[in-house]
Amino acid sequence: MKVVLFCGGLGTRLREHSATIPKPLVTVGYRPIIWHLMRYYAHFGHKDFILCLGYRGDMIREYFLNYRDCMSGDFTLSLADQKVEMIGEEAHDWRITFVDTGMHSNLGQRLMRVRHLLREEPMFLANYSDGLSDLDLRAAVDDFERSGATASFLAVRPAQSFHTVVIGEDGHVQRLESMNKSDVWVNGGFFCLRPEVFDAMRGGEELVEQPFNRLLGQRKLHARKHEGFWAAMDTFKDKIALDRMEAQGPCPWMVWRNGSAAR
Repeated sequence: MKVVLFCGGLGTRLREHSATIPKPLVTVGYRPIIWHLMRYYAHFGHKDFILCLGYRGDMIREYFLNYRDCMSGDFTLSLADQKVEMIGEEAHDWRITFVDTGMHSNLGQRLMRVRHLLREEPMFLANYSDGLSDLDLRAAVDDFERSGATASFLAVRPAQSFHTVVIGEDGHVQRLESMNKSDVWVNGGFFCLRPEVFDAMRGGEELVEQPFNRLLGQRKLHARKHEGFWAAMDTFKDKIALDRMEAQGPCPWMVWRNGSAAR
């Protein structure tokens, strides 16, 4: 299946980095977060990517045009013939389509601008490009196919550092509990979509708001709860946390190293 990655946002909550580079190129360890996400999809056999570009899209194009695995992976160099042999990384037979979808477009507008590339697809995948997970993508896709829904997304727990609060009419707190003990779920991306999603979309609308609410009313919106690892790189604090995980290991999202079965 084709994988649509939304890469055009300004990343204003990560300005320490995204003031100079687009958020998808902010690194986790030595590699951009978008590489980690694409490597995740490739592990499950999905290697045909559509990048919806916007802010500093030129830098994303340049990164892949000059892509060399040996610049951040382990390798052996034979000086006699300058032959490079990668260690522990398979060759990336990815196909990447780069599309300028506008500097200030929302997700719905970006998706509409690549609609012509998805006409022949019975299903396709999409993602925000700033979140990582150990989701069993094979199981998620199978679940979506069985659901008969038009759209599906990953439902995850919000940040565990927050607490949910139930307040009575008199202002007294009735219940206070850790977020991970509540039944609150948020949209974590990792979308599975059918082309019929475009029938629910109108010009200028944000994907998750109006179109998804129309599908909800038709019982065509599906969500898969995920209790495993999920993290989004929204702030510099999030980047540091992911960097530490990458440095210390193991990294749950690296399913290609952790033995998760590929399709």
